[in-house]
Amino acid sequence: MSARGKARRRALDILFEAEARGEDPLKILAERVDRREPPVNEYTSAIVEGVARHSHRIDELITTYAEGWTLERMPAVDRNLLRGGTYELLWMPDVPEGVVISEWVHLASELSTDESPQFINGLLARFKQLKPSLTL
Repeated sequence: MSARGKARRRALDILFEAEARGEDPLKILAERVDRREPPVNEYTSAIVEGVARHSHRIDELITTYAEGWTLERMPAVDRNLLRGGTYELLWMPDVPEGVVISEWVHLASELSTDESPQFINGLLARFKQLKPSLTL
């Protein structure tokens, strides 16, 4: 797994843990940075901070475009995969969109249900398609 792939996985872990504990993701991130074991990559921090900063808009987009699914009904790991992928896709223009989608779909195939990779791929691909028209 690439360095950024590991950073995405770590960001997902932090986002998932924050949701499970009912905590602010920035608090969990700060705890991990302070602990330094394992060290937190700058890219991990950028994703977690970005998701936290844009959480309302990200959840709004997911809710709007996830046909037939509410946020609450999605598996928690899928919600957080989509949050991380949506942030990286829409707010980190230096990363190729195809790479972003591929990496988050790969995480879904490792960590979630058999149907999740297709679901994550479809929604992130839709965001890629709509990106020019989305108001961020």
